Amino acid sequence: MSRVYNFSAGPAVLPEEVLAEASAEMLDYRGTGMSVMEMSHRSKAYQTIIDEAESDLRGLLHIPDNYKVLFLQGGASQQFAMVPMNLMKNKVADYIVTGQWAKKACSEGKLYGTANAVASSADKTFSYIPDCSDLPISEDADYVYICENNTIYGTKYKTLPNTKGKLLVADQSSCFLSEPVDVSKYGLIFAGAQKNVGPAGTVIVIVREDLVTEDVLPGTPTMLRYKTHVDAGSLYNTPPTYGIYICGKVFKWLKARGGLEAMKQYNEEKAKILYDFLDQSKLFKGTVVKQDRSLMNVPFVTGDEEMDALFVKESKAAGLENLKGHRTVGGMRASIYNAMPMEGVKKLVEFMDDFETRYGK
Repeated sequence: MSRVYNFSAGPAVLPEEVLAEASAEMLDYRGTGMSVMEMSHRSKAYQTIIDEAESDLRGLLHIPDNYKVLFLQGGASQQFAMVPMNLMKNKVADYIVTGQWAKKACSEGKLYGTANAVASSADKTFSYIPDCSDLPISEDADYVYICENNTIYGTKYKTLPNTKGKLLVADQSSCFLSEPVDVSKYGLIFAGAQKNVGPAGTVIVIVREDLVTEDVLPGTPTMLRYKTHVDAGSLYNTPPTYGIYICGKVFKWLKARGGLEAMKQYNEEKAKILYDFLDQSKLFKGTVVKQDRSLMNVPFVTGDEEMDALFVKESKAAGLENLKGHRTVGGMRASIYNAMPMEGVKKLVEFMDDFETRYGK
């Protein structure tokens, strides 16, 4: 069977070159006589893997020396709790709620202190990013929290919020490594790997070193302290070894493609093909205001649930997989992460054009 074009929001498409390399190394990783899946995380061979992964990630993002890089487990959702446990010193934090994941993070924050929703786009089904130029930031807020790219709703911050000097914490799960980022503008960035970087089971945390302290909320488990993992170089316990190995290969793939500047240009070209079609279509329409559109996740609808269902059914038969929208939104969603080739987006648009010819009024 030939590979399909996989538009899943996550776990998502990975570069074929990475999968081929991993396949070739599955039974014998570079003369060790074993798979990375079988390898001790304390071995010299694995230490090289995780060291190279961190080094390549630092190079791609130009991560300053005073930031620590962690490869952890628990996914992005565990960070909803780890962030307040480690950073909510005054037990106050401000959240900008632009979708389900920011909403869940804010709810989790309320377990540990006062979590204020200082802005929200819930009034229009999270179809836009609110104006964040002059927010009512709490004077004693420990941090301001955002979900930078909203996977379900297809919105993306184009300008970071004015935090009025407060620490910025960002969930970058679905836009991580899709474009250059000035890490120094953040106190902490985290990203679940399964959307744009690697397989499910790994979460990457980039945290400024002055935020890594013993001063955490009472009762914070050892495993949920950033310092525990910083001190142990992400090897306090057995990490998601194979996931980190694949992430490392993706980092090298990105470097070979010219880094994040080149990736951003490629992603803009891909997204333009799809958005241009949606903007002229009489059957399909995008659901996000133009200025806040994501390059990674593109939701769209026909306005008719039966027509949407037919589109999803026929697209699957045409080798275009996982185009059904999130259960909370309906319609369709094309996730076009770094590893989605240009040809995949073109095939999708060709199919949409044909579908419109056949069923459009």
